[in-house]
Formats: sequence, C-alpha cells, structure tokens
Amino acid sequence: MAVYTEVSDSDLAAFVARYPVGEVLACKGIAEGVENSNYLLTTETGLYILTLYEKRVKESDLPFFLGLMDHLAARGLPCATPVKDADGRALNRLCGRPAALVTFLAGLWPRRVQPGHCAELGGALARMHKAGTDFPLTRPNDLSLAGWRDLAQRTADRADEVMPGLAAGLAAELDFLQAHWPADLPTGVIHADLFPDNVFFRQDKLSGLIDFYFACTDIIAYDVAVCLNAWCFEPDGAFNITKARRLLMAYRRERAFSDAELAALPTVARGASIRFLLTRLYDWLHTPADALVTRKDPLEYWNKLAFHQRVDSPAAYGLD
Repeated sequence: MAVYTEVSDSDLAAFVARYPVGEVLACKGIAEGVENSNYLLTTETGLYILTLYEKRVKESDLPFFLGLMDHLAARGLPCATPVKDADGRALNRLCGRPAALVTFLAGLWPRRVQPGHCAELGGALARMHKAGTDFPLTRPNDLSLAGWRDLAQRTADRADEVMPGLAAGLAAELDFLQAHWPADLPTGVIHADLFPDNVFFRQDKLSGLIDFYFACTDIIAYDVAVCLNAWCFEPDGAFNITKARRLLMAYRRERAFSDAELAALPTVARGASIRFLLTRLYDWLHTPADALVTRKDPLEYWNKLAFHQRVDSPAAYGLD
C-alpha cells in the first residue's frame, strides 16, 4: 500500500456517494507497500479501504482480483471483500484511475513473527489453495520467469550501484532457474504476496488476509516458498527452521504436499527470492523521491537466495 495519487475532497465525496456506505467522515493515506494508492476511509457505516490502481496494475486484471476476493470470502476465508455500488459494480474510476472500495478487516499484522503465527499462516494458506480450486477465472503470473528477465534487463545498468557484481549474479541465477524451473507441479490460484503485513491477527489467531493484487494462477508450491521467505527469516538474516516447520506442518494438515512439490521446494524458493529481489531493486532505483512510500532493501532477498542455493533437501526447511 502507498499513496501516489492525491484525491480531493470533492472527488472523494462524489466517488463514495455511489456506494451504500454513507458520508465520508475521515480519510487518511496509507504509506505501507509500493503498488497502489490506498486510503483508510471512515464513513457513517464503518471503516473501508479505498484503492486506486496505479500503472503496474493492469485494469484488465481487476475482475480476477476482485472476483477472487468475493469467491474466497464466500468459502469462509477471512479476506477483505469488494463493496458493490448501486449498480452492482465493484470497480469504478477516481482521478483517472480504476478504483474500488473494500471492507476493512480488524486485526494487526505481526511486527515480530513468532512460530505460532507461522502455524496459523500455513493452515490458512492451504485452505486458500483448496478454496480456489473452483474459481472460474485464471490469470498468468506476470512476475514469473519472463517477468524476472524483463526486470533484470531494466535494472542491469544500475544494479551494481546497490552491490558490486549484482547484475552478473542475477543473470547467472536466472540462467539456473530457466534450466531447472519445474513444469509438472500442481497449479492453482495463489496469493503470490502473502507477507506478514498482508495477514492480520487478533489474540494470535489469524483474522484476515488482504492485498490480493498479485494473485494469479501458478505453481502452488511457489506460494508456499514466498511465505517461507517472508515469514521464516530473522531480522539478522538467519533462517528459522522452527518457524518453517510450523508453517509447513500446519499447511500439510490441510493439504498434502506431493513428493514432486517437496523435491522442488528449494528451486521455487530460489525463484521467490529472485522475484522480490528484482521488484525491490526496480523500486529502489525508480521510485519517485516525493512518493509517500517506504522503499524496501533488495539485498535482503539476495541473502535469502544465498541460503536456498545451499539447500539440497526439504529437511533444511524442517520436513522429513
């Protein structure tokens, strides 16, 4: 979440008047995240999140994202859901951008991830994958192999400003992934960005999943790998095998891993590291100086990549 597009009071009032949420009482920009412009709205009927979709989000993808949120909520997943206007539309336009209102979920994201958080996440992730099996829409993952190559090319001339030799290291890793990326693993709807700040808890119990704007149809084990990277490394860069074990064991109580998925886990974890390294690198080099957004260190994921490059079996992630 972030703020790139400022919204005037009059434009906001006209937009919100389309929805059955009452008058706007307060509006505050949200600085966390990097993709879209987000505001927390207080209206006469409660709290909502207003999202204006910025350049990186394709308008043609929005029916998939918003439809998926409705689909998962209908199957009992605690996720934010789009609010429909008087004509039954979840999507409208504001300040020249596609825009939507979604429900606000109560809870806090964990600033200090504990093993119990990881267990809650693992179970919810598996239930999300199962609930998505009958979702009728599909969307390719724009940030898989081809997308990584594109980002690497767009950052290659300045990557070494961040770390000497980074451009060459990225090119070598992409060559490895191109040659070894699995082609026969189970696929389905994945969140693809389930970081701690996209998961809410109340009294240590998971209360909500948010920000489905990278969701797509791809390798299910890749989604698990994204979470291993996001939840199971300590601030000093050390991998916490206890957190990983709790996450993976809770996951497979809800959905069993195939032997092929377990064998491929180190490779897809390397891919997940590259994906976030490259998007962070691009944003580090290209985010406007005056944007209300917090840039994230791309080298955090270079260090995670180095860990996965040394892994040769699922035992390194806490599984037998």
